[in-house]
Amino acid sequence: MKNIGFVGIGVMGKSMAALLMKAGYHVSVFTRTKAKAASLLEQGAIWKASIKELAKTADVIISIVGYPKDVEEIYYGNDGIIENAKQGSYLIDMTTSKPKLAMQIAETAKQNGLFALDAPVSGGDIGAKNGSLTIMVGGDEKAYKAMQPIFNVMGTNIVRQGPAGAGQHTKMANQITIASTMIGVCEAITYAKKAGLDPTTVLKSISAGAAGSWSLSNLAPRMMDGDDAPGFYVKHFIKDMTIALESAKEMDMLSPGLELSLSLYKQLAEQGEADSGTQALIKLFQ
Repeated sequence: MKNIGFVGIGVMGKSMAALLMKAGYHVSVFTRTKAKAASLLEQGAIWKASIKELAKTADVIISIVGYPKDVEEIYYGNDGIIENAKQGSYLIDMTTSKPKLAMQIAETAKQNGLFALDAPVSGGDIGAKNGSLTIMVGGDEKAYKAMQPIFNVMGTNIVRQGPAGAGQHTKMANQITIASTMIGVCEAITYAKKAGLDPTTVLKSISAGAAGSWSLSNLAPRMMDGDDAPGFYVKHFIKDMTIALESAKEMDMLSPGLELSLSLYKQLAEQGEADSGTQALIKLFQ
């Protein structure tokens, strides 16, 4: 299991692939824009010109791409992962995608003698660089145990949540929580400013108490510094919340916090912030 094929060299994928290389794995990479993989190639990663070429040589294929349609594109078709992966290979999709698609991939993979896991992550660019991601896994337990050494390189909080699709459902719960939390963080900073307080000093008090959260500790400082660099893109958060809302409606579930957050982020994207980090939401409150 030393040969890993990595598809998707974005903000997080690049750091995750680099960690695997440092851990001694032989990593081959494919991404639509080869320039994005330049730093990895300099470190010794092997470039593959197509998904098909990558799939034929890897024992484990990890993907982290943008949207469910991208997942479908790389996994299916004559040139896709499932059609070209070696018998007995492990497929790990770490994209935040649709639970139903994860279940479909797992079933198709099984029919082709492959093992598929859905393993979306949380922790942003910081977690990807530090190898401290939270990894939510769905799929066969034996496959999960076989892949644990690889997961351990990229994350510190790794939990198998259940069968195929369970990882994606857990990520939806994660994104629902963050959706409302981000509104609260923005409102808190704005309130502190209007009350004549120093938001940085306020943050020292509230981040250590009952209001504490990852977003408050890691994204609030970026908000106050005017740092909109994407640890996680606004456009991708909109995608995640849309999937979560669709899933909630399928389960006949009330989700007012999610609906409000989605509407605000869509407004933010319309103002030209789709490629900013999610902390850019503070701009709507200023």
